Amino acid sequence: MEQLLHYAWKHKLLPLSELQTTDGRVVEILDTGLHNRNSGPDFFNAKVKIGGTLWVGNVEIHLKASDWYRHGHDRDPRYNNVVLHVVGAADMDVKTQDGNYLPQLVLEIPQTLKDNYEELLRTDQYPPCYKIIPSLTRLTIHSWMAALQTERLEQKTEAIQKRVELCDGSWEDAYFVTLARNYGFGINGEAFEQWAYNVPLHAVGKHRDDLFQIEAIFMGQAGLLEVASIPERYQVEALNEGYFSKLRNEYLYLAHKFSMKPMSFEPWRFLRLRPQNFPHIRISQLANLYYERKAGLSNLLDCETIDQLRQLLQTHATPYWETHYLFGAESPRSEKRTSIASANLQIINTAIPMLFAVGRHRQREDLCDRAFDLLEQLKAEDNYIIRMWQQCGLEVKTAGDSQALIQLKKEYCDKKDCLRCRIGYEYLRKVKE
Repeated sequence: MEQLLHYAWKHKLLPLSELQTTDGRVVEILDTGLHNRNSGPDFFNAKVKIGGTLWVGNVEIHLKASDWYRHGHDRDPRYNNVVLHVVGAADMDVKTQDGNYLPQLVLEIPQTLKDNYEELLRTDQYPPCYKIIPSLTRLTIHSWMAALQTERLEQKTEAIQKRVELCDGSWEDAYFVTLARNYGFGINGEAFEQWAYNVPLHAVGKHRDDLFQIEAIFMGQAGLLEVASIPERYQVEALNEGYFSKLRNEYLYLAHKFSMKPMSFEPWRFLRLRPQNFPHIRISQLANLYYERKAGLSNLLDCETIDQLRQLLQTHATPYWETHYLFGAESPRSEKRTSIASANLQIINTAIPMLFAVGRHRQREDLCDRAFDLLEQLKAEDNYIIRMWQQCGLEVKTAGDSQALIQLKKEYCDKKDCLRCRIGYEYLRKVKE
């Protein structure tokens, strides 16, 4: 309930009656201040009149006044500049570390706000705010979608920056890791990222003119050249065909040469995957992409249109995999080329976030602007999350829209964080019919 007190204060969703401190002084709120989500007082630089005197300082909010002592604020000098203590219940007087007693305001949360919040938390239908969505203005929806789109890109930028750190500051290697992770298309994303960190690109680069050797290193480092990684029913056929053994022998030679160690094959998932999404196929496609010199960061930064990005990111499997989806398991002949849909997902999840992240790092606004422009040029993704929002009455046209709504579901709806959501705000402040 303390969160709701924060919310009511921040948005001035206050009772209609006159506000007074516990000692009877009239309180007038001019500015609620800047919400602080880190350590320290809850709101910075608030402006309030208490008994006709203007105070500028910080505000602290608690469910009960005694929480001031329970949280140790009476011993913390950072709370000496608090000018008002807002509480749900004033069960005692409080004073700061420098000995000053604080004025306290008992804030009663409007009943409508309480009822609406409880309704959001208990509604089974998903999303719980679905009733109000058709009544929202285009401006409200557009501004919130734009903010969510930026938030999602910034979140992906943080993930890329962490990869750069793990790659000893190499943006080139971090791009390869990001590209590989998104080749996992969700189910094998973690395994692909683990694999990419395990691929020594400096060693691969010395053999980048030999596709067979690249594939040997890629498959070997994935642990997929261990006989035990092949289902038993295919092991004899795989060994008889010869391609597995040739790759394995080549890998063992290169592993000794570059002191490489494979990852375990156990993280790879196959259940409920279409054969074209099996790790072997995706790794072979990545090997071809690297061999064709299309997996470099400079190539990505040179692309200015969706068509250029599709051409850069589309590739196909090596010849053996045209008739196989596992070692020893034959399939009808197919080039196993990455589809336009797959390329579009790579553009959304790899290319655009990488452009944005590099733009932020190099302080190049043109790259950041290009990232947003490309999102608006691509059609929206088609998945259960997007269809859910469409059923609620939201118009979803571009990849920018779909990315915003994925962010909304994952970071707000799934976490029941309605108090930070602008749609939640509209729902909470609505008057009961």
